[in-house]
Amino acid sequence: MDKSVIEPAYILRIPKDQPVSISVFYFLVKEKAHLFCILPALFHVDLRSLKQLAEKSHTIFLLNSDVLYEALNTSRVEDAGVNIPKLLEVAVTDGKWSITSEYVEGPTLTQLIEKYPDKADDYIKKMVEYQISFQKKSNPLLLVLKDKMNRQINSIEELDNSVKYELLTRLNSMKNHTKLCHGDYCPDNIIVTSDAKGNIKEITAVDWVHATQGNASADIANTFLLLKLQFGDKSDIPEKYISAFCELTNTKRSYVNEWLPLVAAARLTKNKEEEKELLNQWINVVDFQ
Repeated sequence: MDKSVIEPAYILRIPKDQPVSISVFYFLVKEKAHLFCILPALFHVDLRSLKQLAEKSHTIFLLNSDVLYEALNTSRVEDAGVNIPKLLEVAVTDGKWSITSEYVEGPTLTQLIEKYPDKADDYIKKMVEYQISFQKKSNPLLLVLKDKMNRQINSIEELDNSVKYELLTRLNSMKNHTKLCHGDYCPDNIIVTSDAKGNIKEITAVDWVHATQGNASADIANTFLLLKLQFGDKSDIPEKYISAFCELTNTKRSYVNEWLPLVAAARLTKNKEEEKELLNQWINVVDFQ
């Protein structure tokens, strides 16, 4: 059976009154559709509506794995103890899957920087402080960052085999950590509460679909590249960001730099033409001092 679908027969085997957690549901759909086990519920997904559809049509139902994976990752970040907008519901309406989360009122950090450019230094520091705070958390159920990056780098056909070998060798040599990494931490994914003068009172991050467990410096290197892509080479925001992290955590800049070719290569899998020139520049940098 195709692992991306679930047959009505399998749906019918699940007791209609049994609350099924999203972790179980995702596990059944993507990994072990033939195996049914009950794990501690993260939240409930009622499968009775799918059961009724199955009885009427006797067809297979395609599931939006992206929606389910984002819900799964978000719930695991919540379980790690990070203060983020709560996941309220995973639902299907008119055949379309959706996620409902708590609404957080406020602008993105990007909007705040545009409105109060003179406060950018303080905003970047707050951004780093929040990132450091959630990197102290972890969840062993999250995907391992190095495993994910290994698969990403191996999948890039446009990379020369010698370059790919060098990148994978470096990746394998990096220390194994289990810190919570966002994977797409950038001003567009940061929601802030501020006062009338633009001073940040509270900050939170959204879009945790790429969350993993791994090395904090890899996540910092990734955000550095995202800032480069967003603000351009002429902006000093990326440098101020990475300098703030190194200062606040007593981390050597050279250690963070070692991750830059790796995260640049991994991001190539997004296949965005407008990013390729910058990313390839970082991939081709071998030694950092």
